[in-house]
Amino acid sequence: MKVAFDSRAVGEVSGVGRYSSSLLDALRADGRGEVIESHDPRRCDVFHAPWLESALLRCPVPMVVTLHDRVALKRRGAYPGLGLRFRLRCLAAQRATRVIVPTRAVADDATAELQIPSERIVVIAEAAAAAFTRRSDAEVSDVRERLHLPDQYLLWVGDLRTPDPRKRVAALARTDRSMALVLAGPSGRWAHQLPGVTLTGAVSDEDLAAIYTGAHALVFPSDDEGFGLPPVEALACGTPVAASDVPALREVLDGRAALSDVDDLQGLIRTAESLTRPAPAPPAWTWGEAASATWDLYAEAVSEPPRWRGARRGDRAVKPVG
Repeated sequence: MKVAFDSRAVGEVSGVGRYSSSLLDALRADGRGEVIESHDPRRCDVFHAPWLESALLRCPVPMVVTLHDRVALKRRGAYPGLGLRFRLRCLAAQRATRVIVPTRAVADDATAELQIPSERIVVIAEAAAAAFTRRSDAEVSDVRERLHLPDQYLLWVGDLRTPDPRKRVAALARTDRSMALVLAGPSGRWAHQLPGVTLTGAVSDEDLAAIYTGAHALVFPSDDEGFGLPPVEALACGTPVAASDVPALREVLDGRAALSDVDDLQGLIRTAESLTRPAPAPPAWTWGEAASATWDLYAEAVSEPPRWRGARRGDRAVKPVG
């Protein structure tokens, strides 16, 4: 089997970039077929669009699309840049032979918001990359000195180049706390205006693992998520997690994190400051297992015709998103 995998996001500092690079490596290590890095699926048996924006409206071969979260589907008013292009991507996802989602929470919304039949949706969880392991005291001291990190700090990890309403980073920065707050990730001008925080900027995975290891706790205040990779990475580095109690995080962390009411950021901070080690072990799921499940999905998809050539009788209830 020859798979065309759209790898344009590989190397990006984002959840999609992390997913694309980790899954691509694991698919090749599995060795079950040939993976071609291309967004042109011609001369291949199946096409994998690893994020919604890469889905094709008229794919000449069976297509698999990964839908990472449901935020844009449910809260379009919070993202004014969404328009015709987004609706076309949603239509492309409706035409996919299979849709991969990271949690059951996203699967439910894909069915409700995109009218994708549940039999075409498969939950394949994500995992921490191999670099995220507990680091030595020497590595932690080195990164603390180079990045001018405080001795004791709460940590948030993500992309700060543009504000994302659901992440609630600005509100987190304004919340009273007794510990310093470190924000790790690439940052834009707006992030430098946040009060009383330490910004690391973009860092390597090795440095990020040491930053995780050195933190008192990871604090994750998102009011909606599709999976929540930073909490899994933090646990892999031995760092406890305090997060908002939202469906995907409850599903993924499954008792491994202290969850607080979404509307209580002050309570979230208090909980984070009270956490102690050792942290629970991360979920046991690996990228190797994700790759194996994805190869199984490719085999299912390749046996079916591309859907854009005409809906089959059982799918006539599927309506374009308008």
